[in-house]
Amino acid sequence: MGDPDPSLPALARTLKVQVDEFLGDTTKSHAKRGPASQLERSIERINQLPKTKQRFVLQMLDTVLAQSGQ
Repeated sequence: MGDPDPSLPALARTLKVQVDEFLGDTTKSHAKRGPASQLERSIERINQLPKTKQRFVLQMLDTVLAQSGQ
């Protein structure tokens, strides 16, 4: 498996999740059981996008969070 895209750590920080969650690693002991939340499902879908679209999503999130004062 190659190195993760450099935008993934920034997106993970923005969404307050671990990068390994983007990559589908659920082996950590802190992983929740039960159905995935809407946010988790969305993150999985974002992870499947091409890198350029992942960066676009990150830019949109950064813009929205900046506007909300986060």
